[in-house]
Amino acid sequence: VQLQASGGGLVQAGGSLRLSCAASGRTFSTYTVGWFRQAPESRRRFVAGIDDGGGLTTYTDSVEGRFTIFRDNTKNTVYLQMNSLKPEDTAVYYCAAVPLWRFVKVSSKYDYWGQGTQVTVSS
Repeated sequence: VQLQASGGGLVQAGGSLRLSCAASGRTFSTYTVGWFRQAPESRRRFVAGIDDGGGLTTYTDSVEGRFTIFRDNTKNTVYLQMNSLKPEDTAVYYCAAVPLWRFVKVSSKYDYWGQGTQVTVSS
């Protein structure tokens, strides 16, 4: 499975962006997918995750109610809709795939990673 993240950019506080994670490989629909982010001089942190069928989602507290993760397995793509963006959301965002839902928040368990897309939120 190869992952390609896109959709980042520069946006003002309160604005919105939609990130996309496009995958190649026939087995993508069997994977749980997570979005992580890494701000400068910080470690990579979990943001949101969705199970293989799209029926289960989870978010870190700081984005709950503002971000929505969803997927379209017919297009091999997972999306992260980000609304009400704040300057503290500024980071490089990565998508990744892991076989099992129970590891959704554990970055070390992920098998595949995309290259990252920069999100910058100005105040």
